Amino acid sequence: MRLTLTQRLSLVFAVLLMLCCGTSAWLQVRSSQMHELEVVQGLSRNLAQHIAHDTVLMDANGLMPDAVRELFGKLMQVNPSVEVYLLDTEGTIVGSAAPEGRIRRQQVDLAPIQRLLRGNALPILGDDPRSADGRKVFSAAPLQVNGKPAGYLYVVLLGEERDRLAEQGATSAALNTALLSIALVALLCLIAGLTAFALITRPLRRLTETVSQFDIDAVPVSPTAPAPVEKAASHDEIAVLDAAFRQMQARLSEQWRSLTRQDQERRELVANISHDLRTPLASLHGYLETLSLKDATLSPADRRRYLGIALDQSRKVGGLAQSLLELVRLEHGFVQPVLECFSLTDLVQDVFQKFELTAEARRVELKASFTPNVSTACADLGLIERVLTNLFDNALRHTPPGGEIELSLRPQGSFVEVTVSDTGPGIAPELREGLFLRPFNMGGARRDGGLGLRIVHRILQLHGRDIQLIDSPGRGASFRFSLAVDERTASAMAVHSMNLNTPGQA
Repeated sequence: MRLTLTQRLSLVFAVLLMLCCGTSAWLQVRSSQMHELEVVQGLSRNLAQHIAHDTVLMDANGLMPDAVRELFGKLMQVNPSVEVYLLDTEGTIVGSAAPEGRIRRQQVDLAPIQRLLRGNALPILGDDPRSADGRKVFSAAPLQVNGKPAGYLYVVLLGEERDRLAEQGATSAALNTALLSIALVALLCLIAGLTAFALITRPLRRLTETVSQFDIDAVPVSPTAPAPVEKAASHDEIAVLDAAFRQMQARLSEQWRSLTRQDQERRELVANISHDLRTPLASLHGYLETLSLKDATLSPADRRRYLGIALDQSRKVGGLAQSLLELVRLEHGFVQPVLECFSLTDLVQDVFQKFELTAEARRVELKASFTPNVSTACADLGLIERVLTNLFDNALRHTPPGGEIELSLRPQGSFVEVTVSDTGPGIAPELREGLFLRPFNMGGARRDGGLGLRIVHRILQLHGRDIQLIDSPGRGASFRFSLAVDERTASAMAVHSMNLNTPGQA
């Protein structure tokens, strides 16, 4: 039999409630009985003492049977619930008014009698002569003849007649009332408990329905915004579980969209790389084939021109392959920045020297703007040189003749701010979204397969920094990033970015 959680909880609660009510009823009945015995014994504690003081039951010759029988008969007529017995010093019954054959034991344990005479706490139960193993409350008093102990007067306070009436229900009205009240309380508690379980498990049922509708193989659906868990309800495990599930569902949905976007970007990247590889390879193949077929008819000048074009196309293919390999190493965590403190101004001068001839050939002016207190930066020297090289290469390709490229360094607290700007056409607003994540394409011309800015973005990510495209009046494209000036800050930023520097992360 398969039961729901509500049914199982209700069943367990009902069983526990029945056990608790049964235990409570037993304890109440037991307590009531013990209280009754205590009251009866307390009221009649000195009964045997009064009887022994006012009546002569023994003389110098021993027991007086007629006097004992007469006295015991009168006492049992006045109070049918009492039974009177005469015991010797060993506890043996030597006199009673019990009918023939009603006494089941001839010996009474004297230990309870001694406890009663010493005044111990009540109730104290003693042997019932009319039962083989029964015990009842009693009253007792010692008897003496000529100043010597002669036995005990033993009075059973709740005798057979009282037991007979109790069995007939004459004294069970209070007990029945108690049991009825307990049963009524148990019923009300059961109804309240079942209602409470239904209310408590209702959020769990809703959560179950939500979970059952979740298909791991389907496209994740963004859940409705979860209601914020108040501090007062922070201990509600079901509410916390519901909020946690909705957050997990939202994260899965976001991760699915991110993976879809990354997959699309990789598809675009592969398509662009394939196109950019195909063009120079086709040109290289064509010129090499021409040299092969027309080698005998070509002049030395044509042969050198064809070889120069082929070499240029070969360098393009090699540069694209190198950029692609570099990007793969960066995005899959194979490159770890080695932090060191270096002169940023010296690095900028080296980069300027690298592009000086190319800038002169294109009639582009290179300018540098240094703040006097800018000295060092803490980063990977080789990777930062690659960043500046890619930015300058990008600027040179899109700056028209007569334009200029400017690099400025400015301190910003514990960081130094680097800005590279040009006087080119800039980047259109529709191309800015995903500029550092997608291959850059402007006017049908891509540089290095459009991987340069993506490599820059990834290198700065490894340093815990980011690059921004900013708007500068009178300028074209302006890129800005910052580097830490002390090793402690740089190390902290690099450690913070380690989640990005793992295999499989984009």
